[in-house]
Amino acid sequence: MVATGEQERGGPIIRVALIGFGPGGACFHAPLIATTPGLTLSVVVTSDADRRAQALRDYPGVHVVASAAALWDRSSEIDLVVIATPNRSHAPLALAAFANGIHAVVDKPFAVSAAEGRGMAGAARAANRLLIPYQNRRWDGDFLTVRALLAQGAFGTVHGFESRFDRWRPQPTGSWRESGEPGVAGGLLYDLGSHLIDQALLLFGPVAAVYAELDTRRPGVTAEDDVFVSLAHVSGVRSHLHASALAAQATPRFRVSGSAASLVKWGLDVQEVALKAGEKPGGAAWGHEPPERWGMLGSETAKVPVPTLPGDYPAFYAGVAAAIRGDAPPPVPVDEAIAMLDVINAAQRSARERRVVELAPART
Repeated sequence: MVATGEQERGGPIIRVALIGFGPGGACFHAPLIATTPGLTLSVVVTSDADRRAQALRDYPGVHVVASAAALWDRSSEIDLVVIATPNRSHAPLALAAFANGIHAVVDKPFAVSAAEGRGMAGAARAANRLLIPYQNRRWDGDFLTVRALLAQGAFGTVHGFESRFDRWRPQPTGSWRESGEPGVAGGLLYDLGSHLIDQALLLFGPVAAVYAELDTRRPGVTAEDDVFVSLAHVSGVRSHLHASALAAQATPRFRVSGSAASLVKWGLDVQEVALKAGEKPGGAAWGHEPPERWGMLGSETAKVPVPTLPGDYPAFYAGVAAAIRGDAPPPVPVDEAIAMLDVINAAQRSARERRVVELAPART
């Protein structure tokens, strides 16, 4: 467990290093780490001069180093490393963390294949360290609301689930995420698809069969930027998942169809916009969605608005701190993230071979 001279109520302070201070690290990790009781952002790893200046400005007292190698030189000062770097570097960095006796949180997708993920999980167990995938959208307010309605039986027997992450990005940025080069793990299936599939598995359980269509629509882009994945769950539910960079008009975020009622919900969780605007997580208003954005539950002739539960991204890092202290299981079990990667790999095969791919029973 952690061992530092600095204490707070509940145990020692957990010293965190963040590798990567691009949009992901700066917006979706650093503010949450810095505002979570029991965690302190000690080190940021970035070689970019502007990002270095931003880290020093936003987090006074943080150490900034230019490389992971420099971080490992001070590994005795770090308890947890958060990896927010391009996808292909996730596994090497996590394995290095375990070799240095450090727990790891790894941004989604935490590996580029289920096989790689199983190898990482084995290395974490051998080192007696935690490997925790970062699937923050489990704490989206709209997703929490769907989970609550399911638990209440509000839909009756669910037979269909539609989930979309659509963007309007007609001009490519040249990012590695738009590259189809082998090993880079770019494209929307790994990016937004990781969230879509993870949420569907959490709601409706394991998958028996996968069908996918992966298309590249924008000039200059070599990775898929338009994605459709159909999942046949063992439970009998059928999930239709969509992600696109070319959605010029908004589409419903969720549609859940059941024997008793349906839910239609528009709009993305409000926490992403708040973090990108520089707002600090927490406070009474954090994650609350205005009533005009609530979903509608019922039928065409009788439907009512359903208040969206507050989004709660801070719960992830609170769960990480509890897991490191041994007080709770990890907030995202690694075997669930491996199951998500099994589906991603099956979707890739389905699109390549233009057929339905059946999945074997899950293993870790």
